[in-house]
Amino acid sequence: MIHSAKPLTIASLLLLFCLQTIKAQDSIASQENINYKRLNALSYTIAGGYAVSMTGLYFLWYEGYPQSNFQFFNDNNEWLRMDKIGHATTAYQVGYYGYDAFRWAGMPEKKAIWIGGSLGFAFLMTVEVFDGFSAEWGASTGDLIANTAGTALFIGQQLLWNEQRISLKYSYHASDYRQYRPDLLGANGLQALLKDYNGQTYWLAVNPKSFLPDKSRFPDWLDIALGYSAEGMTGAAENPTEYDGKLIPPFTRRSVYLLSPDINLRKIKTQHKGLKFVLTALSFIKVPMPALSYDKTDKMKLHWLYF
Repeated sequence: MIHSAKPLTIASLLLLFCLQTIKAQDSIASQENINYKRLNALSYTIAGGYAVSMTGLYFLWYEGYPQSNFQFFNDNNEWLRMDKIGHATTAYQVGYYGYDAFRWAGMPEKKAIWIGGSLGFAFLMTVEVFDGFSAEWGASTGDLIANTAGTALFIGQQLLWNEQRISLKYSYHASDYRQYRPDLLGANGLQALLKDYNGQTYWLAVNPKSFLPDKSRFPDWLDIALGYSAEGMTGAAENPTEYDGKLIPPFTRRSVYLLSPDINLRKIKTQHKGLKFVLTALSFIKVPMPALSYDKTDKMKLHWLYF
């Protein structure tokens, strides 16, 4: 049985786009009075985005596969746990945009934190239900833990500090491995962006300024990011020796750890609403910067520009 990473990024990007689009014409509300016109528009947008993304995910991924009674599946040894970090990052970012959107609608702070911040968890829980009733997969306890961790990271910081001092981000660079397994890692560039874990990096970005005294001159837009990636994977748990009648070289599966500065796009000050919208919409992406990486094969390595 081939167990591949689900393309949840497609559906989550659609949901993020919906959350951003509905508040594109104005900034987040500062008042505590609910604007029911905005709230209704937001509710319809979320419901529509959720229905479209889940329906699309079902027909693209689950239709045609045999169904079963609800079951659990242990996939914690797959993809060097890249998919788990991806789940946490998705839950965190969807929760962040959800909070933004509900504050834009005038929802009180704590309600926006709990309701908006939980959208990512609710969204990904549906994916786990789909998996749980699939005979070829099953709901993953590792995924559930990751979903909870990403949601807790957002909600916990917002309750404690009323801001996000630590964030989870994503970046991608093209890898050489998908040519050996295009069925699993992507037959083209767009599919590879979503499915090839060899090219993905997930980042824990810390904002030093938010931990320093107010008089500190450290730039508030400058973050320090710790990254995790993996390479050498042409299969989920292990690498096959051939595909479609062709031999696959014996790659070494390895984790990669990174350190890099980052630009916090949400901290860039601008009065231009269109630019503010673009910066916020792209804030889930780690900005390409110089990086220092370490893995057991290449040891320490400096990248002048790491994507």
